[in-house]
Amino acid sequence: MNRTATHRTVIVVGSGPTGLLLAGDLATAGVTVTLVEKRPRKTSNLSRAFGVHARTLEQLDARGLADELLTTGDTITRLRLFRRLSLDLSTLPSRFPFLLITPQYEVERLLERRAREAGVEFAYESEVVGLRQDDEGVDLDVRGADGAVVTRRAAYVVGADGHRSAVREAVGLDFTGVSVIKSLILADVRLAEKPEDVLTVNGRGDAFAMIASFGDGWYRVMGWNRRNEVSDDALLDLDEVKEITRRALGTDYGMHDARWLSRFHSDERQAPHYRVGRVFLAGDAAHIHSPAGGQGMNTGLQDAANLSWKLAAAVQGRAPEKLLDTYEAERHPVGKAVLRSSGGLVRLARARNPLLRAARALVSGFVDMTPPLQRKALGQITGIGYAYPAPRGAHRLTGTRVPDVALKSGRLYEALRGGRFALITPGTYDGLGVREEWLTVERWAGNRRTTVLVRPDGYVAWAAESADGTRIEEAVARYLS
Repeated sequence: MNRTATHRTVIVVGSGPTGLLLAGDLATAGVTVTLVEKRPRKTSNLSRAFGVHARTLEQLDARGLADELLTTGDTITRLRLFRRLSLDLSTLPSRFPFLLITPQYEVERLLERRAREAGVEFAYESEVVGLRQDDEGVDLDVRGADGAVVTRRAAYVVGADGHRSAVREAVGLDFTGVSVIKSLILADVRLAEKPEDVLTVNGRGDAFAMIASFGDGWYRVMGWNRRNEVSDDALLDLDEVKEITRRALGTDYGMHDARWLSRFHSDERQAPHYRVGRVFLAGDAAHIHSPAGGQGMNTGLQDAANLSWKLAAAVQGRAPEKLLDTYEAERHPVGKAVLRSSGGLVRLARARNPLLRAARALVSGFVDMTPPLQRKALGQITGIGYAYPAPRGAHRLTGTRVPDVALKSGRLYEALRGGRFALITPGTYDGLGVREEWLTVERWAGNRRTTVLVRPDGYVAWAAESADGTRIEEAVARYLS
C-alpha cells in the first residue's frame, strides 16, 4: 500500500468539466492536486452538453479561456423554450449576452490544457473502490488498470464523478429522485439541408426535437417520442431519429452519416448534502436534472468556481475551515432551484392535459409580455440571476454577482485571474502586506464611491458606501488572514 499523508493535497475524482475547472483552480493557487478518472484518456464527442451560458462564460473569462472558447462555436441571442415563449438573451447585463453553442468536449479541452499547465497530476483508468476519513485527511482506495489497489491520502477529496458517483456512495449519501423523461434519444449527424437557426427547437403532438449546430458540419440532435418510451439499452437507429425529428420539426433536414447514437433517460435527483467531513460533491455527483434550458454542465462549473477558492484558502491556512461550510450553504439552494425550473419547463413541454397545455400558453404569453418575469427567467437559466445569502445587516450588494465592471486598469474579470480577490475602491489602499499574491487593489473607472471586496468567483464578499482604512483592513482580514 502506498499511503502518502499530506495536509496540502486535494484529490478530485472525475475529469469532466466540473472536475477539470476545480483541479485547475486549485493547482493555479499552488495546491497539489491529483485528478482521478475511471476512463482512459481520450477526447470524446459523446458528451451531452452543447450550450455555455453567460455566467459560465464569465467564469471562464476570469480564467483567460472565454475568448478562445468563443471561436469554437456559434452564438444565439434568442432562446426558444416553447413555440410561443422565447427569451431575449441580448438584454443580459453581461459581456456575453448570448448562449454559446459548442460541444462539451471543447470546454473540456481548454480546461484540461489549463489544468496540465498548472501542474495537476492525472491518474486515468483509476477507479475509486474505497474511502475512509479522519480528522486530518482522507484515504482513497484506487484500483488501477492493472487491478492493483493503491491508497492515496489527501487533506480533502472532491467527488465530481457524475451521477453514478463512487465518492457519493462511499460517504453514504442518498440520491433519491424521479425520472422526468423516460426515453430520450441523442445523435450526432450530418445534414443535407442547413437549418435556418443555430439552435432549432420545437414540439408537436407527442414528439419533441432539438437540433444544434457544432459549426463544423456536425449537428447534435436530441428528442423524444412519448409513444415509444423504451429502456436505455433498446436499439436506436438513424431511421428512428429521423422519424422523431420529422414529427416535431416537420423535416429531418436530410440526416445522414450518424457518428453517434444514444438513448438515455432524464432524472431529477439531488444529494441531501454537498459536504461530509472532508469530502465534497460537485456537478452531476451532487445534482442531476432535465436538459431543459441547458443548465447541467453550467451549474456544475459554477459549483467548482464556488468551491475552488475556498478549498485552496483552507488547505493553505489562509482562511478558517468553517469557510468550507459556505459551499453547501450557497450551492445546494441553487441546485434545488435548477431542478425546480428545468423540471417545470420539461413538464410544460410534455403536457398532454388540455388544462396544462392552456397553462403553458398562459405562462408563455405572460412571460413574453412581462419584463420582470423575463429578467427572472433569464437570470435563472443563464446563471447570472443567482445571489448568495448575506449576513444580517450586510450591505445590499453582499452575495450578489458582480458584472465585468470597468476599472482604471482594465476589466474586473481580468483582475480576478489567478484566483485573486479584488478590492475596488474610490481611493487608495496601502494595506496589502503579505496578501499581495491573493488580493489586487483596483480603482473604479468612473465616479462610484462604494468600496467593494469581490471574491475570486465574482461575488461580493463585503461592501460599504464609505470606508476608511481600518474598516477595509477588517474586511480584508476576514477573508485573507
